[in-house]
Amino acid sequence: MKSRVVDAASKASVDSLIPAQPSAQVQPTEAGNALARLFVERVHGSTQEHQRFQNAAQQRLNALGSPHAGTTLHVEGAVHLAQPAFLPPDEEGYARLRHLDAGLRVIEAAFPQVSTDIEICRLTCTMLEGAWRSRALAPPHEQERTTGCACPLCRRLPTPPARTLDDYGWRQSAGRPLTVKAWPYREELDSVLTGGWTLARQMNDLEQDLGIRHSFEDDILLFHEYKRVIDTIDTARLTQLIEGRLAESFSTNSARALVCGLFAAHKRSVDEYWLQQHHAGSVSLPQTNPLSQSTYSLLQMLDCLFWHVSPDTELWQEEHLASLLLCRVIDDMTDVRADALTGEISNFWLADIPTHTKVLYAACAIASVKYGCMPEAHPPMWNTWLMPSTVVWLGLTGRHALWFDGITEGLPPAEDCPLCDLQPNACAGILTHGTTLTFAPRPTAPALSARTAELSARCRAEHPETWPLFDTELHAFEALHGPWYGNIDSTWEVLRRTYIAAVEASSAAPSPERARHVQQDAGVVGSETFYTLYDPQTGREDTALLAYMFGCAHPHFLWNATGYRPTGVEGDWLDG
Repeated sequence: MKSRVVDAASKASVDSLIPAQPSAQVQPTEAGNALARLFVERVHGSTQEHQRFQNAAQQRLNALGSPHAGTTLHVEGAVHLAQPAFLPPDEEGYARLRHLDAGLRVIEAAFPQVSTDIEICRLTCTMLEGAWRSRALAPPHEQERTTGCACPLCRRLPTPPARTLDDYGWRQSAGRPLTVKAWPYREELDSVLTGGWTLARQMNDLEQDLGIRHSFEDDILLFHEYKRVIDTIDTARLTQLIEGRLAESFSTNSARALVCGLFAAHKRSVDEYWLQQHHAGSVSLPQTNPLSQSTYSLLQMLDCLFWHVSPDTELWQEEHLASLLLCRVIDDMTDVRADALTGEISNFWLADIPTHTKVLYAACAIASVKYGCMPEAHPPMWNTWLMPSTVVWLGLTGRHALWFDGITEGLPPAEDCPLCDLQPNACAGILTHGTTLTFAPRPTAPALSARTAELSARCRAEHPETWPLFDTELHAFEALHGPWYGNIDSTWEVLRRTYIAAVEASSAAPSPERARHVQQDAGVVGSETFYTLYDPQTGREDTALLAYMFGCAHPHFLWNATGYRPTGVEGDWLDG
């Protein structure tokens, strides 16, 4: 079906597509509530197949030792929580929303199959406009500074190191440390942003080719740089694509990519608008923002739904949505301080929510990584390699919480450690009915398999002081994963220069220089060995072990980012 042609150069015609009066536009608070209702209506509960594999995994773990009841902590479902009240957009905000709606109508006219995706985009951007204006103009509020909580997680919050603007130059999307192409014949894939994306695609689609692994030619990578999006995505360009190649060779994911491109452009334009207002002195943006747990979760879902494209059959499964949200939590744990500088509105760790809730989400992310190490986690759903591949990508591009945030001072004891005792969990209900974390003594494999034993032997020979801890974690990993059949040489090279280097730096005197060395060398070894993760025989094995060591192993370097509090560091440098 041909779409209505919209002249992007004619602002009058674009603005005429929806009424100019603000009263005709859904207000941000209403948009947030409508978005929550939409998710509740669309989400599908856990499938019988998924539950069957979960039960099989638990039975296998129980066989390694007597099961323990343990203690539990409950995490509430985000979409059922109250939304905050937001101010309406200003005139510039309404103009941006009118321009967005023009593009969305072009897509919807040609591809009604993605009408739900379009409604999510429309509501999310409306909520985003209100969140930014509320952050800029609402009366200042005091953010919670102390936990006031004696739970085992809050008691272990780390103290964050001081940071300066000079600490963030490495974070540019197009630069180091991922200097090799993730896909040899696509020059754009030198970008750090897309390296992990292609890795997740490869991991998911090794056995059954759903056409998604190679669909980047007409998929989101067409719009993979935010700054480039603003210059190239307009309604005239959309009309060209729709009336030409996409209309001839339609795929739902192609249309979703168009919607995501518009969202990315809108998100960056509203970010830049308010940062420019701040820089000009028209407003003063506080380093807190008016997001709640529910608002954060809903704002993140649009990014996640489209960046991590999945088959329609599992798009709305709650296990899938949980993996998307927790993947973003892990990314935000790392990027929090950079986002404090760049003005990123949707960052969870700057949101005005209790510290206890923040650490619960961080624990959910770790429990989900543990779950992703188990072979039973993957058959029921195509996108279940997302969490492990995300953690590995962070570690091999220098973006891991430890490499970024500094070496933990001293090794905390492993005995009675709640994070070590955190049981694997898919956290499927984190958006809907909630999820319950369980803490119980972790199982351990009685003996290492041949290849894992070789890793242990190399550590004992080259790093004897670190070997007891490393060997213990390998036994814990194989309890979750079973025998490991990965690439010994490349995996050892990565672990030697990341996890083991960080453990040894933690045992010495605290040093920001040593943390930065680990960070930079992690990027170098990532560039050298990233290709091995695409090996169909060993890539998933390597990813599972590296994800465990980067995300779950004692001393839990991923946890290092959870102690963040806003500081006086200021700046408005933008990524990319």
